[in-house]
Amino acid sequence: MRLSFKTIVVLAFTLIQMPGFGNQKASHSSVGSRPNIILIVSDDHGMGDLGCYSNSAISTPNLDKLAGDGVRFTQAYCSSASCSPSRSVILSGVHNHANGMLGLSHRYHNFSSFKHIQSLPVLLNKLAGYKTARIGKFHVSPEEVYHFEEELHADILNPVDLANACRPYLEKVSDDPFFLYYCTIDPHRGGEAVEDHPYKPNKFHNKEEGYEGVEPYEIDEQNVVVPYYLPDNPATRAELVQYYEAVDRLDQGVGTLIEHLKETGHYKNSLIIYITDNGIAFPGAKTNIYQAAINLPCIIKLPSGKRANSVNDAMISWTDITPTLLDFAGVLPQSKKKIKEAYDQNKERWDNTHVPGFHGNSIKELLETGNSGGRDTIFASHTFHEITMYYPMRTIVTRKYKLIWNVASALPYPGALDLWNSATWQYALKHEGVRFGGKSTEYLSNRPEFELFDLEKDSEESINLADDEAYAGVLNRMKEKLKEYQENTQDPWVIKWKRE
Repeated sequence: MRLSFKTIVVLAFTLIQMPGFGNQKASHSSVGSRPNIILIVSDDHGMGDLGCYSNSAISTPNLDKLAGDGVRFTQAYCSSASCSPSRSVILSGVHNHANGMLGLSHRYHNFSSFKHIQSLPVLLNKLAGYKTARIGKFHVSPEEVYHFEEELHADILNPVDLANACRPYLEKVSDDPFFLYYCTIDPHRGGEAVEDHPYKPNKFHNKEEGYEGVEPYEIDEQNVVVPYYLPDNPATRAELVQYYEAVDRLDQGVGTLIEHLKETGHYKNSLIIYITDNGIAFPGAKTNIYQAAINLPCIIKLPSGKRANSVNDAMISWTDITPTLLDFAGVLPQSKKKIKEAYDQNKERWDNTHVPGFHGNSIKELLETGNSGGRDTIFASHTFHEITMYYPMRTIVTRKYKLIWNVASALPYPGALDLWNSATWQYALKHEGVRFGGKSTEYLSNRPEFELFDLEKDSEESINLADDEAYAGVLNRMKEKLKEYQENTQDPWVIKWKRE
């Protein structure tokens, strides 16, 4: 008998919840053996926009210090470059096309994960006895699927205020380990235009009156670093100034939170992860599937203090976050063993490190040993951002090649509202010859079905090799791997290979 993927997942978690499974009760009292977990998720922060990622112009001293205490990854990937879909993957370990969160959850977009999805906060609480709390941007639904025991409140636009609101919670948790989910809106765009600037850049939630507890930050337009995928012009630089301000504010919030962790005695025994949901909110990045959209910063501080100030080039994915944290909590190894024993007849679906029920792998051993080998392939999946932005894309990334399948390539690419209105994009539409890396505005608006890039020779993804006969073999192999991935993760869009 061959069981469906959904049946395997449901039965697997039934096994996990059986009495005695995972040794839950016996482990609750051993706080020292199981770390506190602090997961920090910012909003729309690009890979090159931290000092520790070689940007000497931007102000991120606190994140840089965290990197000094931990591991900085260079090949970390989100699996969808849109807020709600990405966050659903972070908190479930399941790709958004399989967990149901195909687009944004708020307002009329109204996307939602399936109710059978087992999320990280629920599993940490149910299986390992963790206290769970969240603060800041949530942006996933339904709440009962992604349930936290406590919701902390503060000014959601002020990262320092968010961090200060965590202090009372940190002071009261002691007997059991805790999971704190701290999410800033910064450096997300606000959307309002700056009327007195000639290029009217969209605000990044930068209030004229400032934010309580946040030190003012200023940088001149000439001093920002324009990344390779954006045009260098006055409009882009004006928007990057505001973006830098928002990044600095985010960094101050992280610094305040870490200060509270240290003062309450939690820092040493805490596993701290800093990631962002998707790339920078500029054209060609967020809501796309190019490297600027999905290759993102990732800093992880281990509770043991091991691997401090190290760099790891392993290819990891946001699908790995949930299984990794469950592994650190001590409930993943047992579940993995039980599931593999119970469903050995389905083992051809999983490699030696893949956990049935999740699309990612635990990277605990990789973190503790510093190994950067193992996986050499990453997959990403995008379908919607806003409800009006139907444009499914699937990608496979290896260390050398990257294939993007623009499933709806017959349609014009639908730009997100805040990106369409940005001074950067509007300037490009009004001036001839403006390019985003190697891509014209016409290319970004009307894309071919397949895009194949040699990342070793062309890290900026400027030369599409999909129609080059010399790469026909590479293209076909990448297509087959992509199709296999879609089949193994129950992607509804796999049907497009057969019908169109």
